[in-house]
Parts: sequence; structure tokens; C-alpha cells
Amino acid sequence: MLMNQQSPPPPPPPRILMIGTAPGGQGGVASVVEVLREGGLFERESVRYLSSHREGSRGAKAGAAFDAFWRTSLACLRERPAVVHVHAASRASFARKSLLLLIARASGCRTIFHLHGAEFDQFAGDESGALLRWWIRHTLEHSSVVIALSDSWAGFLRGYAPAARIVVVPNSVPLLPEAELDRTKEQPGRILFLGRVDAGKGVFELLEAVAMLAPAFPRVHLVIGGVGELDQVRRRAFELGIGGRISLPGWMRGADKQRALALAQVFCLPSHAEGLPMALLEAMAAAKALVASTVGGIPEAVTDDVNGRLVAPGDVPALAAALGALLQNSALRTRLGDQARATVRTRFSTEAALGQLSKLYRELAAGR
Repeated sequence: MLMNQQSPPPPPPPRILMIGTAPGGQGGVASVVEVLREGGLFERESVRYLSSHREGSRGAKAGAAFDAFWRTSLACLRERPAVVHVHAASRASFARKSLLLLIARASGCRTIFHLHGAEFDQFAGDESGALLRWWIRHTLEHSSVVIALSDSWAGFLRGYAPAARIVVVPNSVPLLPEAELDRTKEQPGRILFLGRVDAGKGVFELLEAVAMLAPAFPRVHLVIGGVGELDQVRRRAFELGIGGRISLPGWMRGADKQRALALAQVFCLPSHAEGLPMALLEAMAAAKALVASTVGGIPEAVTDDVNGRLVAPGDVPALAAALGALLQNSALRTRLGDQARATVRTRFSTEAALGQLSKLYRELAAGR
């Protein structure tokens, strides 16, 4: 006799609706969301995640955006989440997320605008006309909370949208277990870059710096992990005579990224603009000696000659000198790497960030 099989109960409505780029995608936002998910925030706070962007053709991107508008509207009208939390950057990302926030506000939800865009100040200033600037300010000031990644970005946002409520929640990363730290794996002269491969990340200045180092460091080798202007990078490397000294493995994640960090003697991120880059924090968590530029929230995480080396963006001689100092001095690398790891432990741990977000969610939900 067949027994009636009951269908599983429907999932409970989300208390928090979070919206951002597709999980497993490329870029800092996807990395941030993965850390929050793995840290247990989604289970703890009943978070449902919707993707509003994915890599691919224009059609695929448009389809993801349309699907996000539809599903957000249904969720806000039928399930009434207490909080809608969007991860946003500049330009097209802002356009999508500002409309999704409008839908959420119209449905009576509290909203969080979580800013990740390294060039948001440029976008909100010189790139925007009067009407768009008004809409940006309106979106910020009508969000229940705006999350900034650093004090410097919070200062910009307070000046741009004085009526907005700004809260600083730095990016965070899990701390690599002590047992997995092994500096004997490091390959002499190996420099690692992780991120979008384009001029704004300082990749071409990094190539010039490696070319300057090559005569004094015969084993110097640059690994550029990312996607973007790879053909231009190859061409420029051969022009500089270092075509055989670079590797372009593409975007790396998970075990491949950890292996690349383990093999590198030095991590370098000479960006022209940044928020608080996840790749930098991941390198610090892995106890890597690093060189980075004095932009965005980086100087709030890295203090020159304490837990890393800082240089002005675009200053090739200074970049080469900082890299050379680390490559030739193992004691200095160890000291800076250990301090970088300690900085992550005390200021950028996953537990601290999750605690801040949980507290914020509960406050907003209670005051709905």
C-alpha cells in the first residue's frame, strides 16, 4: 500500500533579502558575499540571496538584471523581508541597485546600500550631470543605512549626502590556519598581483617596476592573477623585455588562489583607486609581505613599514624600490607579513564583520 508522501514545507520568508553579483563570480563583491555565506550569516539571519549581475554577454547581463527586478518585486510584495541589503558599485551597478532599492522602499522595507565601488567618487562627481547627482544623493539619503568600507569613504559619503546615515563595516576575510603557513614554499623573486587586470589597478606600472628590478634580481617573476587587458599586458611585457618573467593564469579562487599566495614572496597591489580590496586582506591573512598604493581604504589597513609598504599610485621608481627592499630582505618580509596577519586577526576578522551586520539587521528590523 502506497503511503501519501507529503511535499516538503515551503521555505520560510527571508528576514533579509541580499542582492549582488552572482556567487562564484569575479570581483570583490563576489568574494565578500562568499565570506559572509561561509561565515554563517545567511543561516543566522535568515538571508536569501538574489543575483542581479553575472559575467557573460550583454544579453546574459540584461537577463540577470531583469530577473532581479522581477524576483525582488515579488519578494518585497509577497514576503515582506524586514531589510533589503544591496551590494553596489558605480555606473551600471549603481543604476541597477538604485532601482531595486526604490522597489524595496516602496514596499515598506528597510534598506542598506553597501558601497564597494573604488571609483564611486569619480562617478558621483565629474562623470555625472546635475540630475544623476541628485538621484545618487537621493538614493543614499533615502536608504536606511549606507555601509562604507573605510573611514575615508565614510567621510566622502557624508560630504556628498549629508542626510545619509553612514556606518563603517570593513571587508573581512577568514584567517588562514597557522598550520597552513609555510614560508619554505615561497619561490625567490616571485611577486603576486590579484585583481582586475587594467590600467586602473596599476598593472602597467607594475610591469615597468619589474623591468627595473630584473638586472638586480635575475629570478624575479610576476604572476598576474585576474582577467581584463591580458593581451595589452603581454605586449607591454615583451616591449619591456620581461615577456618571460610574467605569468597570466587568469582569475583564481579557492585552492588555486591559496597556492598562488603560498608561492609568492611578495604581494603587490599598486591601484589608482580602491575601496578596501579583498585581495589585499587575503594576502595579509596569509602573512604575505606586501606593497600597495596610498588610495581608498588601503592606508587604514596598511601602515608603511609596520605591516607593509605603501607607495603613491603611479610612482614607478618608488614601487620598484619597495619591491626590491622586500625581495632582498627575508627578515623584513617576515616581520611585515606577521604584522599584516596580526592586523587581520584584530581588525578584519570575519567574526567581527558578521557581528556588525547582525546587529545592524536586528536594529533595522526592530524599528521597521
